[in-house]
Amino acid sequence: MARLVVEIQDASDLMPKDDQGSASPFVEVDFDGQKQKTQTKHKDLNPQWNEKLVFNVNNPRDLHNKTIDVIVYNDRKGGHHKNFLGRVRLHGSSIPFQESEAIIQRYPLDKRGLFSHIKGDIALRVYAVHDSSASYAPPPQDGGAEESNTVPLQEKNTNYKPEEVLKEEEERGVEGMKKKKKEKEVRTFHTIGAGTHDQHHHHHPTAQPSADFARAGPASMMHMQVPAMKQNPEFALVETRPPLAARLRRRGDKTSTTYDLVEQMYYLYVNVVKARDLPVMDVTGSLDPYVEVRLGNYKGQTKPLMKNQYPVWNQVFAFSKEMLQSSVLEVILMDKDLVKDDFVGRVSFDLSEIPLRLPPDSPLAPQWYKLEDKKGDRYNSGEIMLAVWVGTQADEAFPDAWHSDAHNISHSNMSNTRSKVYFSPKLYYLKVEVIAAQDLISSEKGHAQETHVRVVLGNQLRFTQISRVRMNPVWNEELMFVVSEPLEDLIIITVEDKVGPEVLGRLVISVRDVMHRHDHHKAPEPRWHNLHRHLELDTDKQKDKFTSKILLRVYVDSGYHVLDESTHFSSDLQPSSKHLRKPSIGFLELGILSAKNLLPMKGKDHGTTDAYCVAKYGNKWIRTRTLLNTLAPRWNEQYTWDVHDPCTVITVGVFDNCHVNGSNEDTRDQRIGKVRIRLSTLETNRVYTHYYPLLVLHPSGLKKHGELHLALRFTCTAWANMVTQYGKPLLPKIHYIQPISFRYKDWLRHHAMQIVAARLARSEPPLRREIVEYMLDVDIHLWSLRRSKANFYRMMSLLSGVAAVCKWINEICLWRNPITTCLVHILFLILICYPELILPTIFLYLFVIGIWNYRFRPKQPPHMDARLSQAEFIPPDELDEEFDTFPTSKHPDTVRVRYDRLRSVASKVQAVVGDLASQGERALALLSWRDSRATAIFIIFSLIWAVFIYVTPFQVVAVLVGLYLLRHPRFRSKMPSVPVNFFKRLPCRSDMLL
Repeated sequence: MARLVVEIQDASDLMPKDDQGSASPFVEVDFDGQKQKTQTKHKDLNPQWNEKLVFNVNNPRDLHNKTIDVIVYNDRKGGHHKNFLGRVRLHGSSIPFQESEAIIQRYPLDKRGLFSHIKGDIALRVYAVHDSSASYAPPPQDGGAEESNTVPLQEKNTNYKPEEVLKEEEERGVEGMKKKKKEKEVRTFHTIGAGTHDQHHHHHPTAQPSADFARAGPASMMHMQVPAMKQNPEFALVETRPPLAARLRRRGDKTSTTYDLVEQMYYLYVNVVKARDLPVMDVTGSLDPYVEVRLGNYKGQTKPLMKNQYPVWNQVFAFSKEMLQSSVLEVILMDKDLVKDDFVGRVSFDLSEIPLRLPPDSPLAPQWYKLEDKKGDRYNSGEIMLAVWVGTQADEAFPDAWHSDAHNISHSNMSNTRSKVYFSPKLYYLKVEVIAAQDLISSEKGHAQETHVRVVLGNQLRFTQISRVRMNPVWNEELMFVVSEPLEDLIIITVEDKVGPEVLGRLVISVRDVMHRHDHHKAPEPRWHNLHRHLELDTDKQKDKFTSKILLRVYVDSGYHVLDESTHFSSDLQPSSKHLRKPSIGFLELGILSAKNLLPMKGKDHGTTDAYCVAKYGNKWIRTRTLLNTLAPRWNEQYTWDVHDPCTVITVGVFDNCHVNGSNEDTRDQRIGKVRIRLSTLETNRVYTHYYPLLVLHPSGLKKHGELHLALRFTCTAWANMVTQYGKPLLPKIHYIQPISFRYKDWLRHHAMQIVAARLARSEPPLRREIVEYMLDVDIHLWSLRRSKANFYRMMSLLSGVAAVCKWINEICLWRNPITTCLVHILFLILICYPELILPTIFLYLFVIGIWNYRFRPKQPPHMDARLSQAEFIPPDELDEEFDTFPTSKHPDTVRVRYDRLRSVASKVQAVVGDLASQGERALALLSWRDSRATAIFIIFSLIWAVFIYVTPFQVVAVLVGLYLLRHPRFRSKMPSVPVNFFKRLPCRSDMLL
């Protein structure tokens, strides 16, 4: 006698089954007529059970011939009704007889039939133990119905008695369940190899389908081709329901139409405007006044104005309602002194009497208040103009206010913490078409031998090809550059002789003087320009007796869209010319609510983080204010963008501010994480509120730096225009009529990124270069073995569907399922008899599948997928290679190892490419007479087929071919067919390679 132990760990990414987009799953295990089930986890698509189910094994020698069925159900009505969520079949031959050899494995859930909609996976640990080593209770022997017999994994008591299990069962009162008929078309898994617990728990499931899987439909074979790409629940989205005004409009919220995607945060605002008639406090007759605003332990201070009895400050202070520590607000005017500051006067306010002001109300008018001295007298102390009110973050004074959480920040560094809106510079493509030159004279040899043209624009450098024509060379080359408004750059054109080497002439042209082209119809006419020996600005007034000349066509082409980010997640696709831009189809609203569980970026043990967010869509960048010394910041700031194309992406990044205390300019703000959301995946007029994981790849591995709470809403104002956008090209028309060459695209994108980064870095506060480069993914084009693996698995996942359909068709041809094969025969004959039904049947099938899949449409916006990116478990050497500089800075031995590894991978790719080329060459050899006998056989056979098909109706031919392909295995041979043998004997050019 032995015991079989099935540990049910957890499941992830299960299929929703109720109206709320959730499910209440439980697991039922069936082994040798014994059934047991786990507890039900209500409303949880990523349940964790951590329970053990124990079964009797009467004859351990027969265990390898038995199977274990693990079925996940959705509990609909307290266990009386259930929905199928997926199944796994384990073969007894893969079960170890020692607990130490058992490992946790994740199995993808299998479908019950071809049209089942199942997803997700389940983690199991299965092993068998003998009675002498088992300390588990035997399951009750009630024939075909058994009660639940579960032991939580957290209980590690090795003296656990069977009586305790029976008592636990009686307390639960679980009803017996009748044994159901075993269902067909299930998957059998076998364990392959051995490894550590961590490897099998975290990596892709090391399970292979057996021959029993051949009876499944094509959709069931998806998991066989590619490892299951399931997201770690820790890196998944978490939907929230914050009390936003957008969801409370029926309650008549005052700001629900303008600032309704964030939670209202109330602030006490104090606007210190100016003062007058201030008394002189010292014998020198001067007064250096400044104002202190005190509220409990918080104190804000204006700048001292030297020797001024009528100072003007115009500074706003904001105190968060959550930080109010007193019921009295004090505004104190002081006189700055070297030894001790002197008291001038003060004004006090009771917080309960301060008015509430919300937009769209006009700003509160400041008033003059008499200053009180220390005795409380209001005579001879002067007056101060103040405005005090309670408002929200929607107040226009909020962005430039001094906030109470930044009380220890100096005035010079205060600007680095404020929220701002930035705009990228307007970019254009500049085309310089170098056509020809005349009368190029070399000072030494009399004639130029090898000439080329060098064009410099800022830090952009381009060369033409070398021309060996003497005196009057011709190039006819087009060079492209990126320029930005206000178009102040200079184009320096130099003609050089490579033999000398010698400069044959120079030309300087201002970009401001260059013509603009707004469409693709007509380019400006080329012009002859004089070349000079020294740098001189080209003007029409210069007329020399004799100069060399160059023929150029220079113009700014504003019909293109200048790419400054990857086309895969671009946020703007509009042309540079405002005359060609289309009207907006709607607007996007983003509410940056908060973040939680941020890792401390400054310090190790008790560090902190000064976090702020940056969002980029189109040419508009936004930056929230920096919240200091908190790992759970609450911004609650809302921003809006116009949307011109729904197939665009908004990017939101979180960073740690390293310049709040006047740090060195070389200090870089640290990355906390980034989120990208594609607008086309959002439903219109729906508010999405989720916690997004902030994932960053470090040299030490993937780290989760926290979670970002965002609210999104995409509102469409022109439905007809949005629908027609799906039939239009992504980029402007000129990108397809006059496409940019491939070698220029990466150069131009790189220079555009550099121009945007340099321009935004000159703003105040600056949006620093490292921020812009991270948001624009400057290094996306660099080599990464991790990205190569991710793209390979994406391709395999795409091809696995085709392979599954092909295998399903092959199974039909082999009569694995006679009923299905007979139905396919009937359908085939109907379509042959009525060929006009073929296309309607295909499109009707697509329509029905689309309608059916509507129930299972994604309810959450996409986000960064660590498993898809192959970022969860990267070998250290691959990470080190990904973060290596370009060119490399590693030791030659390390580079040699990586080069050998790359050669090994490339050799496999080389072999596959060679095989594909061989197959194509064999196809061409059919009619090339390379093998005269093979070509003669083929053309004679083609003639016979032509005559046969001509005299035979097409439907008869189609029926004969179809029935031949679907013939019974009894009439099939295991040897390759005649056409396959003939094709493989055709010659290819592989034998001609060295």
